[in-house]
Formats: sequence, structure tokens, C-alpha cells
Amino acid sequence: MTTKSILICGVGGQGILTASDLLSDVLLQAGYQVKKSEVHGMSQRGGDVISTVRYGDQVFSPLPALKETDYILAFEKLEALRNINYLGEKGIVLVNDFEWQPLTVAAGYEKYPADVVPRLKKLAGELVLIPATRLAAELGNDKASNVVLIGLLASRMDIDEKVWLEVVRRKVPPRFLDLNLKAFDAGYRFKAGA
Repeated sequence: MTTKSILICGVGGQGILTASDLLSDVLLQAGYQVKKSEVHGMSQRGGDVISTVRYGDQVFSPLPALKETDYILAFEKLEALRNINYLGEKGIVLVNDFEWQPLTVAAGYEKYPADVVPRLKKLAGELVLIPATRLAAELGNDKASNVVLIGLLASRMDIDEKVWLEVVRRKVPPRFLDLNLKAFDAGYRFKAGA
């Protein structure tokens, strides 16, 4: 198998690193060689966070080249657009329909771009917009949006759902397990436009 790349992006506090840990563990369980990289500077203050996960029979680097990523899993719309130059020609962008106001927008110096989704549609091989934060909030905690997004990604990958669920059961603390299993299911069963 050729090496595949997944870029996970968003802002600090959204559970990006937890999601990349779950994903990496699933890929290892599925028998792939896996390499992961993380960039998290001002993540605790709402700064951008990026994690890349590459997998295959033999992986030499955790970092994808530009235009080489198979999936972008974005926890925030503008972060998807900011990282779109990594997406391969037929790449899939899975985006939380969520807007985080960067400091310059919150302070009134800039406006949040109104055309993020149309621009993503033009640049992606496939774009799926999911209200992950809303779905997680309806389940009881909007912080589970990361697992909703992992469920959506899982529905697009050729790895048995049982492997994903086994990893979630093993990695998630018992007091949050029921919520996270429901969150995974919400993402896994999500149908765009339904």
C-alpha cells in the first residue's frame, strides 16, 4: 500500500491531539506502519493546532508534502482553508461547521471570511460539512465533537468499525465512554444533506 496522509487541524482546546492519538492507535491496530507529527504553539489560547498522521506499509516521514494529503479533518472551517494547500487532487475535506473567531476578528480588526465553504468546495475533491459541535452538544458535551469527527473519518476509511470502537473503549476514560461511543456513532452514521 502506498503511504496515505491525514492532516487534522483546528484551534487549541478542541481535542485535536486526542483525535490524532485515537487515529494513530486504530491504524496501528489495523496493521499499518504509522508516523505522527504535531504542531501546537499557542494552543491553550485558541491558537492553531495541526497534527499529521501518515500510514502505509512503510512510512519514512510523518510530514506530508504539499498537495499530498488524502484527508483533511478540520475542527474549524477557516483552519480547513488555511491548510488546503496540503490536500491532494482527489483529497477529501471533512469539516466541522464551526467558526472560531481569531483574535483579530474578536477585536474587530478583521471580519471572518463569509466565503470559506464555497472556496473549500472549489479546492476539495470532496467536501463534507458536519455540525459536529452541535451534534456533540446535543449528546451532552460539545467537547466530544472531536470524536464525532473521528467517526465521520472512520466512515470514509477502509478499516472495520469494530477496530475503531475497540480503540475508543480502550483510550477514553470510563466516565466519558458512553458519551464518546454515541459521539463516534453520530459521526459514523452522518449523511451530508440529510
